[in-house]
Amino acid sequence: MFVGVCQIELLLPDSDSLKDKRFVLSSVKTKIQNKFNVSIAEVGHNELWQRALLGMAMVTNEQKMVDQTYNRILEFLYQEDRLEVIKHQIEIY
Repeated sequence: MFVGVCQIELLLPDSDSLKDKRFVLSSVKTKIQNKFNVSIAEVGHNELWQRALLGMAMVTNEQKMVDQTYNRILEFLYQEDRLEVIKHQIEIY
């Protein structure tokens, strides 16, 4: 069994309020959950308008599946116009 954990720090340059930020993050989180079947939550920068830290977790029986899934999620986020990926960290246990 493999557990994959990923943290992704995001910049939301067009966000002018926490309401704008929550609207974008809610949409992105729902799309990621539905498309990639991972658990996802905002885990940091909760009070900043233009920054977000997302945490994701998944459990699978193949390490390759963890790598592929998180790489596809990152590709999805890099294509998203409303945000920019600042950095990410993936750990596999």
